[in-house]
Amino acid sequence: MEQQALGATEMRVIIFFLGLIVLAAIYFFGRPKKPGQGKRTLFRKLPAERVEPTLGGEMDAGSDESAELGEQFSLLDPVDGDATARKTKGGSGPKSRRSAKAPVGARPDGPIERIVTLYVCARDGTTFSGSDLVVAAEKAGLEFGDRGIFHRMLVGKPESGPIFSMANMLKPGNFDMSRIETLETTGISLFMTLPGPLPALDAWEAMLPTAQRLAELLDASVLDENRSALGRQGVAHVRDELRAWDRQKESGQIRANW
Repeated sequence: MEQQALGATEMRVIIFFLGLIVLAAIYFFGRPKKPGQGKRTLFRKLPAERVEPTLGGEMDAGSDESAELGEQFSLLDPVDGDATARKTKGGSGPKSRRSAKAPVGARPDGPIERIVTLYVCARDGTTFSGSDLVVAAEKAGLEFGDRGIFHRMLVGKPESGPIFSMANMLKPGNFDMSRIETLETTGISLFMTLPGPLPALDAWEAMLPTAQRLAELLDASVLDENRSALGRQGVAHVRDELRAWDRQKESGQIRANW
C-alpha cells in the first residue's frame, strides 16, 4: 500500500512540473512580437527597396532615362528646404534659407528639358565597394555634396549647379557616408540635366571621359543610357544629338545660371 501511495505522489509531482513547463512555453512563445521602432524599422526596409539594374533589352520598352532617374533615385525632386524657400519667396517669411550658402552641387531652380545618362557597371559576378567608389570619384575630379551624391562643378561658378553628377545605380541612389564601408553596388550612374551651366555638347565632352576614367579605375564597363555597351557609333550619335540641341536652344541663349 505504501508503494502505491508513493507512486501516486510521484505522478502528481511530475504532472505538476509538466504543467508549469507547458504554461511557461505558452507565455514566452505565444506572446505577440512588438513592432519595430524608429530607425530599426527603416533599416530593415532599405534592402527591400533596392532593385538590381536590368541591362539592354530587359528594360521596359516604354521607359526613358528621365522617368527612371526620377522614380529610381528621386534625386531631382525638390527637397524640403527648397520647397519652403519657394513658398516664402516674395513673402514675409524668413530669408535665411535663401541667403544660406548652398551645398556643393545644389541645382538652381528651373525646368529640366532633358537628362543624358551614362552607366559604369561592374563586370559579371563582381561589385563595387563604397570605399573604392569614393577614391575613384575623387581621382576623377568629383566632389561629394548635395543629395548625398558626387558632382563635377564649373570652376569659379558653384552657384551655376553641377555640370553632371554621379549617383548609385541602385535605390535610393545616394551614398551614405556613415555606412560607406559596408556599401556594395553593381554600378553607378553619371547624368547631366539640360539646360545646365555649360552647353550640352561641352558638358558631354566633360562627362564621357570621366565615365571612362571611372571605368578604368574600377575595372568596369561604360554603358549608354539604354545600358548597352557604349561604342564609337553611340558616342557619335549622342554628340550629333547634343550639337543639334545646342543649335535649337541658341536663340534662347543657354545661360550659366539656367
